[in-house]
Amino acid sequence: MSDMTLRRMAAGAALLAALAGGLRAQSSLFYLELQAVAAYSSAADAVELFSLTADDIMQKPGIGFDFVQRLSARTRDVGVLAVQGRLVYDQKGDHRLQPQLYNAYLRLKPKFANIWIGHNRPALGLSSVLDNHALVLPDPAMLGYSFDRDWGLGLDKDFSWGGVAASLTAGSGMPLYLKGNFLAAARVFEGVLARDNYSVGMSLARGNILETMGYTLVDPEPFSWTSVSVDASYVWRNLENRAEILFGRRDGASMSLLFWRSGLSLLEEGRLKVEVQPVLMKGAGAWNYSLATGLTYLLNADLTGRFMVLYDHERREARFAVQLYYYKRL
Repeated sequence: MSDMTLRRMAAGAALLAALAGGLRAQSSLFYLELQAVAAYSSAADAVELFSLTADDIMQKPGIGFDFVQRLSARTRDVGVLAVQGRLVYDQKGDHRLQPQLYNAYLRLKPKFANIWIGHNRPALGLSSVLDNHALVLPDPAMLGYSFDRDWGLGLDKDFSWGGVAASLTAGSGMPLYLKGNFLAAARVFEGVLARDNYSVGMSLARGNILETMGYTLVDPEPFSWTSVSVDASYVWRNLENRAEILFGRRDGASMSLLFWRSGLSLLEEGRLKVEVQPVLMKGAGAWNYSLATGLTYLLNADLTGRFMVLYDHERREARFAVQLYYYKRL
């Protein structure tokens, strides 16, 4: 990671602290995060210390923290400050130890809507509601069809039938670059998964974004991005399904995504979860597909084991990944 990127990240964190300075801390949560992960690649015929690709920030072995601070005024809870960071081992990077800033946002709750500023999820598709930071199965953002996190601001409002969200972000993903790049996105959804057992959303996005992989800037010049997508999540007893269909144009070429993840929870309290994930993609005028399956087992309240098998048709590669993830409140 460059010194310029580190300075920009530090400046963003300082801005969040300044914005939160006029509010009072009400309560806080602090978690320790430890991760061990490795994968065997059939294409490289080697064991690699990351789950999917070398440049993607997750999953890599590392240690980190997750801090959440609730903020209050004199009479009520008015917001949340969230910061999550880690130090990981980057097997193929120029520097083997890589600092990562994941969550870094201030979320305020005025009466008309919720507003956030900092490093958070853009209002774009399934990735905006699926927390993927500890999972090994890749979501649309990890496949290059959204942003896991992005620098900017956004707002959202809940209604009895569902909700709406909008965001204006840099379109550079994990690092912050300002080269005339931006991403405007909006999502409207019906149903709340935790309450109604279903949620269906529609997203629109337009911008000039940067091609980044993790903290690596692949192309220094922004390119156009336009997309429309429909996503759906549904839970029936111990069966969970999530899907997204996306169409759009990327740098003048058509792109498409058909994503489906299905999971079955077994054993007491769903301690064992079996998932399958077929994905069909089109980018740069060519179609590709991947097939994946995963196992998740809760060893105890703090320790989770995960296993993934993924075949990528474009790379003619099969990956066998294993992860141990420790997440404990201190």
